[in-house]
Amino acid sequence: MDTSEAGRRLVDGRFELIAPLGAGGMGTVWRARDIALHREVALKEVRPPDPASEAANPGLSAQMRERAVREARALARLAHPGVVTIHHIVEPAPGTDGHPWIVMELVKGGSLHDRLADGPMPVADVLRLGLDVLSALRAAHAEGVLHRDVKPANVLLRPDGAAVLTDFGIAALGGATALTSTGVLIGSPEYIAPERARGEEGLAASDLWSLGMMLYVAAEGTHPLRRATSLATVVAVLDDPIPAPVRSGPLGPVLERLLVRDPAVRPDGPALEALLRAASAAAGTGTATAGSPPAYAPPPPVSDTRPFVPGGGSLYDRTAPVTPARARRLRPVLIGALLVLALTGGAVGLVRMLPDGTSDASGTHAKAGAAGTPTATTAGRPAAPDAAPSTPQGGGGATAAKGGLLTPDRVRTALAAFKQQTGTTAFVEMTVYEGYVLASVPTADGAGTYDRYEYRDGRVKRDGPGGRIDGTKPLIDMSAVNWDALPGLLDKAQQELGVTKPTSRYVIVEPWIFDGGATSVRPYLSDEYGRGGYLYADAQGDVKKVYRS
Repeated sequence: MDTSEAGRRLVDGRFELIAPLGAGGMGTVWRARDIALHREVALKEVRPPDPASEAANPGLSAQMRERAVREARALARLAHPGVVTIHHIVEPAPGTDGHPWIVMELVKGGSLHDRLADGPMPVADVLRLGLDVLSALRAAHAEGVLHRDVKPANVLLRPDGAAVLTDFGIAALGGATALTSTGVLIGSPEYIAPERARGEEGLAASDLWSLGMMLYVAAEGTHPLRRATSLATVVAVLDDPIPAPVRSGPLGPVLERLLVRDPAVRPDGPALEALLRAASAAAGTGTATAGSPPAYAPPPPVSDTRPFVPGGGSLYDRTAPVTPARARRLRPVLIGALLVLALTGGAVGLVRMLPDGTSDASGTHAKAGAAGTPTATTAGRPAAPDAAPSTPQGGGGATAAKGGLLTPDRVRTALAAFKQQTGTTAFVEMTVYEGYVLASVPTADGAGTYDRYEYRDGRVKRDGPGGRIDGTKPLIDMSAVNWDALPGLLDKAQQELGVTKPTSRYVIVEPWIFDGGATSVRPYLSDEYGRGGYLYADAQGDVKKVYRS
């Protein structure tokens, strides 16, 4: 390492280090000056900040060197204003103990992570952010590059507010060998897509999930799946419902379309751009272009040419059905077979799945039916099309809107509406939110399959096919649940979980895989700081256990 005339460290005889901009588990980023071209640049010093890390893990340096080369090659493929520009890579001489340096464009602004430390962003700014990062991701995907670690710390904000995507160190490059051994995922647990946590790689849709989660955090000011530990967070990513957005305005329906656990039913890049531009027009940001959908138009349906994975869930339901595949997936996760090996500097998590917990057992795909077209029978008769929902007696939408649906009478009103539409109240599972209810309803007696239904504003509609019913778990007659115990359960949850001002409340009723398939009634609460959890109660409302996040 040489020194410049000003007495500063000089890298490769050309780049004068001025001051560190930030450090993480995989290196330090420096503000530097290119003395040959008389411009400021950013230099990433690819080495652990703690020398003890290298001593404890002899292979770490080699892996980090490979990451540096991978990042440089990924960035070199891209020429896009929303992707940080790579200028040069300085590699150590063979046989030396040196480490790589990546010379990059200096983005004169802080990271999105720094911005969100001050609180949520205005929806208009979040929509612009989403369009910027999506444009960068689409450019990367077109070149065969998957980012795999989209999160606030990896998005920089220029002084004019434009977003720049950076840190492609764990990107997957088309034609390149895997960076890690089979079964190991690298990424941030809070933003990793569920399918990647299960071991499925190579999907552009996984980057879009991460983008959606980042936009949720930016608009709502809280992470819906953050838990007390990395392990608990990954479990939540795999299975926990995502509370409906409350601060996101026209962005909310876009997030609901994007944050679904089946990657096949997420909007792809072009469809997501159309959704974001429609939401921008609705928000009056002026970012919509000619030909964009009209303001406040409902999101366009997912194309019926895209594959649909049975059991993946509807557009608004984030809870997966209790199927044998789900039980196999959750069992190794919940009993510790999922190992969070490291979280280096809070930026990178390594997750290993055991062989029987990598993916859904069913590899079958079916084409989703056209919107509004019944594809199954319900309780022995054809399901009614979505365009003709029913309205129960005395179940108008105004009543539900005033006080929310989490009361005994309003839950029963919803059940009456479901029965009128489907002919039954024996469901696979049901989730009650403040403003709507989601239910998985058998398509017919003994059919072994179910459809997704939604009750909102006093009306029931079929959301689409759900999947196959796990024959080892009994259906639950929701009318037999002691709904009179619901207010007491919510009060007890608030006391036990220490959530004095909940910003999210919902109740899940489904078989409990750890109690022989018994009916579980689980009220979930959380506040704006991410504190909360849930209670596990039986069908009569007796609390069995408290789970705090």
